[in-house]
Amino acid sequence: MSGPAVVLFDFGGTLDADGIHWAPRFHGAYRTGGGTVEYPAFEEVFRASDRALAGQARVRTLGFKALIEAQTQLLLALLPDGAGIDATQVAARFHADALAVVARNRPILERLSARCRLGVVSNFSGNLEPCLQELEVRRYFSVVADSAIVGVAKPDFRIFVGVLSELDAPAAGAWMVGDNFEADIRPASELGMRTCWLGPLDRPLPMRAAPTVRIARLPELEEALRCTG
Repeated sequence: MSGPAVVLFDFGGTLDADGIHWAPRFHGAYRTGGGTVEYPAFEEVFRASDRALAGQARVRTLGFKALIEAQTQLLLALLPDGAGIDATQVAARFHADALAVVARNRPILERLSARCRLGVVSNFSGNLEPCLQELEVRRYFSVVADSAIVGVAKPDFRIFVGVLSELDAPAAGAWMVGDNFEADIRPASELGMRTCWLGPLDRPLPMRAAPTVRIARLPELEEALRCTG
């Protein structure tokens, strides 16, 4: 089988974790550091820290490590017990876990990029390019679409259409790999792309739609692509 012509990836939760979003990963690092706020309340605070970070002019210059450190500072400042948590420890734990997954995924991206064109489509804060450079994976991607730069965020179809147009690729010849069903899988599927949903296999599947394939870890992607053509 010839395999796909184009494979697009989400970034956060997809290339730096096996389908786990940033909020629960930050929560785990925070709880390990002694934090007491339970996840539902923590998630609301995390979203507020996201908005605060996006509003800072400096965010577009931040690499991956600096981004994590900046978000940790904002997050702890908003939490009721944040003053008693070691920000350096929380950021370091999150960063180390992400680096380990990216290092594991790097050879996969290298092999895929030798056979087809790759792209990233991410709802990000304007600094996805420096983050990918720092993580030593930027060279594998022909196109990078950062929502803060493009001005359109998933699940808006236009961000996918723009990337496919830049690659001169039809939707039918492309895959979308992501961990967020509503942002990644649903819109890509409705455009006619094939889709790979990444995440724990006990995560409930929405009743109204289904991905082409689902995997629990990114190393399973190559076999999934081979099996589906």
